Amino acid sequence: MSKLVSDTAMIMAAGMGKRMRPLTAATPKPLVRVAGKPLVDHALDRLADAGVERAVVNVHYLADALEAHVLERPNPKVMISDERDALLETGGGMIKAQAHLPDPFFCLNADNIWLDGPRNAFADLSARWNPDEMDALLLVVGHARAANFSGQGDFHMDQHGRLTRRHTGRVAPFIYTGIQLVSHRLLRDAPGGKFSTNILWNRAIEEGRLFGLSFTGQWFEVGTPEAIRPTEDALQRG
Repeated sequence: MSKLVSDTAMIMAAGMGKRMRPLTAATPKPLVRVAGKPLVDHALDRLADAGVERAVVNVHYLADALEAHVLERPNPKVMISDERDALLETGGGMIKAQAHLPDPFFCLNADNIWLDGPRNAFADLSARWNPDEMDALLLVVGHARAANFSGQGDFHMDQHGRLTRRHTGRVAPFIYTGIQLVSHRLLRDAPGGKFSTNILWNRAIEEGRLFGLSFTGQWFEVGTPEAIRPTEDALQRG
């Protein structure tokens, strides 16, 4: 197994899951089942397979059910970052959990499903990581490898791997997969309370310190109920 640069990941699991309604009327989105198991278990299983030992999971919507489910797992060992009182979004969520996260740490969305390429995603990120030049390394994927995705993309990437935003009215070749490797430097001087990671990424882009790595596997966007069946069919095909 390839050596990882971190033994810990944060899983973003506190969202309201509005696009997944009506399935999320009484179930948190990370517990919606796809291919026989909850979405969050797809992410946690991949972390365990890669050798990530600890996971910090933030909770807000229907937090009791999600917390009870993830704390049953022996591997990776899960701790909870409690956002019951106030949903902090992606940036605020990382700041709240920062004391429990090493430098660097993996971060991924709870609804991620993917099939790895020749090497697992976390090993790929680790092999590319350079803390001297990077504040964050985002796993990005081309449109051809992004199933169920119909958007215009998120980023352009230069020959060195530096990322810039999609231009208005244009299609960008790379989509953010929801998986990244993050330095604590990215989190410095962060706003208080609720805010998006986009604020921190924008600063890193200006400083030339936001990088991307093109994913060599297949990634599935599972944001709506309609995306579940085609994702299950593709996973069954392997």
